[in-house]
This record gives sequence, C-alpha cells and structure tokens, in this order.
Amino acid sequence: MAKLVILNQGMTGRMHELNVDRTTIGRVEDNTFQIADPSVSSHHCEAQLRGEEVFIRDLNSTNGCFINSEKITEGVLKPGQTLRLGQVELRLIAEGAAAPPPATPAPAPAPAKKPVDSTMVIPRGVSLGELEKGGRPPSFDSTTAFSKKKNRVNTYFIIGGIIVFLLIVGLIIYSLMLANSHK
Repeated sequence: MAKLVILNQGMTGRMHELNVDRTTIGRVEDNTFQIADPSVSSHHCEAQLRGEEVFIRDLNSTNGCFINSEKITEGVLKPGQTLRLGQVELRLIAEGAAAPPPATPAPAPAPAKKPVDSTMVIPRGVSLGELEKGGRPPSFDSTTAFSKKKNRVNTYFIIGGIIVFLLIVGLIIYSLMLANSHK
C-alpha cells in the first residue's frame, strides 16, 4: 500500500494511505487528504492509483505541483520521490518496496530564495481609532509620486498680503512725515 508522508516541520510524519483509486489533496475539508496550509490550494491536486503507479494531476492550483523540484501538470510519482504542493513537501512511500536510489547525483542546490507566501492579509476598512486620529496612516510614504501637490494660490495670497501690508505701513509713515513737516 502506498502512503504520502508530509515532511514539513510541524506536520512531519502526518500521512495518508492511498487506498482508493482517486485521492484529492487540498486545503479544504472536502478533500480526501486535507493539508491545512495557506500555500496549498483548496483543491490542489489528485493522486490516482493505476496499478502500481501513482499518477499525480494538478487541479489548476495557485502554487503548482512539483515532483523532485520539477513542475508538473501531470506525472507519475515513484516511491522515494518528493511531491511539493505550494510549500508543503510529501514523500511517497510504498510498503514492501525500498525507495530506489537516485539514478543521477542531485544537482547543486540553487541559492536560497525567499519563500513565496501566497496568503496576504488585506484590511477590509479603517478602524474607528484610525478615523479618530485623522491624517494619513503612519506607514504612508510622502516621498512617493503621489505626494501632496503644493497649493500655489495660498503662496501668492500670502505674498500679496505682505506687499499690501508693507504699502499700508509705508503710507502711514509717509503721512506722519507730511503731518510733522507742516507743523
């Protein structure tokens, strides 16, 4: 009997026996083998038993299916090979058969990439506390292309006001000087 065993930390050793012709694997409860991980699609793939072979078919998952790091839409999973669904790795184990040694040495590992987290929390609105504070959220970057435009009308109004003020002060001083000279 073939089994899929999860290799990821936190789920290590969790397994599912492939004892029916068709096993669906995904994040939601209606799958035959549920894997509650955000990188696994709700209906990620299916495993079909075809004699002694386990045939894997991707069900249009978001993060894809990989057999030994090679992306597949359909493929045969052999005992000892690794099946990756999103960020969850599983190994096929066949009872009574030892895992075959790799035919060729594994290539040097590629530089570590930052894992893709397909789950994103999207805020649904503004909290009452944010409304009471007013203004923009603290994470808003004012140096972006969307920064507030300068209001030139206010600038011209202030400059005009200063000029009018100086003219009035000048006229008062001039009229005081005229008044003092007529005395």
